[in-house]
Amino acid sequence: MLDDRSRTLLKTLIEHYIAEGTPVGSRALSRFSGLELSPATIRNVMADLEEAGFVASPHTSAGRIPTARGYRLFVDSLLTMRPLEQHQIVEIGDSLRPSHPQQLIANASQLLSQLTHFAGIVATPRRTTPKIRQIEFLSLSEKRILLILITSDGDVQNRILFTAQPYSPAELVEAANYLNQNFAGLDFSQIRTRVQEELQQLHQDMQALMTAALDASNEALAGDPQPCIISGERNLLDVEDLSSNMKRLRQLFDLFEQRSSLMGLLDQSHRAEGIQIFIGGESGLAPLDECSVITAPYEVDGQVVGSLGVIGPTRMAYERVIPIVDITAKLLSSALSTQTGK
Repeated sequence: MLDDRSRTLLKTLIEHYIAEGTPVGSRALSRFSGLELSPATIRNVMADLEEAGFVASPHTSAGRIPTARGYRLFVDSLLTMRPLEQHQIVEIGDSLRPSHPQQLIANASQLLSQLTHFAGIVATPRRTTPKIRQIEFLSLSEKRILLILITSDGDVQNRILFTAQPYSPAELVEAANYLNQNFAGLDFSQIRTRVQEELQQLHQDMQALMTAALDASNEALAGDPQPCIISGERNLLDVEDLSSNMKRLRQLFDLFEQRSSLMGLLDQSHRAEGIQIFIGGESGLAPLDECSVITAPYEVDGQVVGSLGVIGPTRMAYERVIPIVDITAKLLSSALSTQTGK
């Protein structure tokens, strides 16, 4: 365990390094720590902190910088959080007004990026099998029909059907009415168990249209949305701590491209409670060795359905970024719950 003097000096060093980005020497620590210690005493404490793995000495400077272990102690027990001001919370809430769930999630990702100037990421909820609310047909030409499919969560999908024969407007209305009466409120696993028996009762012309409509509907709803949405990756090009290593930066952008590894990290947050902070190698992903990831789960009606977060350099203003992630998760939860309650 570190004594109070060591903790104070480590806290001062990390805060100064985050603000200035340059190694911190004993003279600066003496000036900013508020402790009346001689330079020799401070150097001795720094030597002990370095031996314990909390700070390191770059070859080009006599000053020291924090290590991942130093940052970990800092965020766990030394950090003085800076709560968001009320107007900032209102602005975030205004940007997350209830709308279509996918739009809300995209807005949250963009907000995290804009507020932190890093990369914002939101894992989308695991998609449940959608239920059909309504089906409509619209004749486009003699043998081209627009299928309009509305799901129970308000998602609208359109598909063009190419039919072997023309259908009159009255036949299209009849077909839509039949499907809505028999299949509205069901998902496709339920529909499949009934469809063959139901369609056998229809005359052949209508059966062909129904089969084509259900095949197209199944195809339209089968694909999962993007597993996660990332915004502001380009912000990281402006972060000196990251842009100086082009090889690592390319690996980082490859990680954003693949997304599957990131999803594993976000799943850990999904299963945890509250804010999670992964510093450097703690993420288990080599491209993030010089990054920190701050995540929080979000809910719909009290049930955790996904997680969101920020990816930035280890040298970030944790006291400011953590509250942004926390508040955004809470306000996204509120907006999504309001949406589903409509």
